[in-house]
Amino acid sequence: MKYKDTMAQKLEIPRTYALCGLSDCPCAETCLRQLAYQQKSETERYLLSVNPRLCSKGKHCEFYRDATPVTYAHGFIQMQKRMYPNQYDRFKMKLIAQFGRNPYFERRKGAYPIPPKEQDFIKQVARLVGVEAEFVFDVYEQRLNWND
Repeated sequence: MKYKDTMAQKLEIPRTYALCGLSDCPCAETCLRQLAYQQKSETERYLLSVNPRLCSKGKHCEFYRDATPVTYAHGFIQMQKRMYPNQYDRFKMKLIAQFGRNPYFERRKGAYPIPPKEQDFIKQVARLVGVEAEFVFDVYEQRLNWND
C-alpha cells in the first residue's frame, strides 16, 4: 500500500468554503471551519462565514466539520489486472452505472481522489462480482475532508 504525503502546514481552503469565527466554541480546535477562519482572517479582506447565531457550539453543530485527515485512494489498475475478464466486465459496468463512464475511468486511473464512502462501494462491487482477494487501491493519501 503506497501513501502520498499531501498534508501541509498551511490549509488549502476551497475558495467558497464557509468559515466559522466562533473561537470560544468547545470544538474550535478540531473544527475545520474554525481552523480555516484563523488562517484566512490573517490575509483576506472579505470572508464567507456561517451565521454565528445558528451555531450550536459543539460536535452537534450542523456546521461542525472534523479536521482529522481522511484516507483517500487513487486508482485501481493493479486490482483490475488481478480480476478475471468476466469479473472485470461486470465490475466495470456496475461502477459506470454508479459514477458514469468518464468519472469511472478517472477513478480507475487515479486522476480523481476516491473518498472513503466510494472506496467502500467499489470494494463491495468487487466482492459482488466474485473478487476474493483484498481490494487494494494503487495509492493512498491523507487529506482533509472539506465536503462530506
